[in-house]
Amino acid sequence: MASQGTIAIIGAGSIGAGWALLFAAAGHPVRLHDAYAERCDEALREIADRAADLRRFDLCDTPPAEIRARVTTATDLGQAVLDADHIQECVPEDLELKRQLFAEVDALAPAGCPIASSSSFIPASRLAADLPGRARCLVVHPGNPPFLLRVAEVVPAPFTAPETVERTEALLRGAGIAPIRVAREVEGFVFNRLQGAVLREAYCLVRDGVATVADIDRLMRGGLGLRWATIGPFETADLNTRGGIAAHAERMGPAYARMGAERGQDDPWTPELVAEVAEQRRAALPLADWAERVAWRDRMLMALLRARQVAER
Repeated sequence: MASQGTIAIIGAGSIGAGWALLFAAAGHPVRLHDAYAERCDEALREIADRAADLRRFDLCDTPPAEIRARVTTATDLGQAVLDADHIQECVPEDLELKRQLFAEVDALAPAGCPIASSSSFIPASRLAADLPGRARCLVVHPGNPPFLLRVAEVVPAPFTAPETVERTEALLRGAGIAPIRVAREVEGFVFNRLQGAVLREAYCLVRDGVATVADIDRLMRGGLGLRWATIGPFETADLNTRGGIAAHAERMGPAYARMGAERGQDDPWTPELVAEVAEQRRAALPLADWAERVAWRDRMLMALLRARQVAER
């Protein structure tokens, strides 16, 4: 494997350890920083254990010991970011803590090195607006754990330089992560807004005595979650109705609007919005190929069910 640039991970919690494993498995030297040496030691044990699991499930060809050897630790921030090619901040979701850390890192990091936050909710414009190096700052929000959920939201601030975004997305792709460009800063970005919508309704259903916590988790695990592991909500609607997503919106839209109104939500699927969604789906899948894609979806579900049966034995 060709030599890769050094990645500095600031914060050795679960997200930091996950990023470290991901980048080390992709061939990068990684410096993992935490103010507490014992947390770094614990993270190294986690990385070694998870690397062994990846090998056991045939998800990584690199020997676990080699992955572990690529990760070093540093309790000194300046040492951690020295000559780094990318810096990934992973400290707790606290605005003032992150702002202070970004200021320190901006003063210490090599010129031009991107500084990314793993924040789940806080946009870069609230973290770095006053920094001299703000053009190299952005959010790269992963799923947890990053080494298994192979997507990450890339959320530039209005002041983030285009070359910073492009360089960061290239780094992610090289590590096997699909970058999802978020076009505009909104709290929670896309991942947590979608997740939050499901959680809000789940809490309401428990509160209203409609279903138990266990039954909701079971339904998600065996139904929506299983389906969404292969295709997303828009493609699900598209493939569930002959005629595609436009037909789905015509038949189901009024019911969804009534359910939303029960929760005080007024976000109708207007004809213009449905047309925009349908146009994007038809560009991805012409209706002439609809039946073939449905059959593919079913085969993917069969593969997932088979894999689950094997894993649960």
